[in-house]
Amino acid sequence: MSRYIDCKSKVVSNMSVFWSSLLWFLAGGIVGAAISFYFTKRSFEKQLRDNPPINEKMIRAMYMQMGRKPTEAQINQVMRAMNAAAGPSGKSKSKK
Repeated sequence: MSRYIDCKSKVVSNMSVFWSSLLWFLAGGIVGAAISFYFTKRSFEKQLRDNPPINEKMIRAMYMQMGRKPTEAQINQVMRAMNAAAGPSGKSKSKK
């Protein structure tokens, strides 16, 4: 019996090892998720800068490829439709 008491005082209990491991695992997951979020957001913003969404110039080129000369009203109508399809968060860069 005395041997068991000596052994127990020197060894960390299995339950505290479990909780410690679980805590480190969760901390690593949170740090990994934060780093992942940061780099994904940065990459997405870079892609938007390099390849901007459709604008008036692209709509005008599309009409010209179809063999039509677009009016400003047609271009504005298409831009409004595109912004409406994008939802409330769709922001138009070219506000006059």
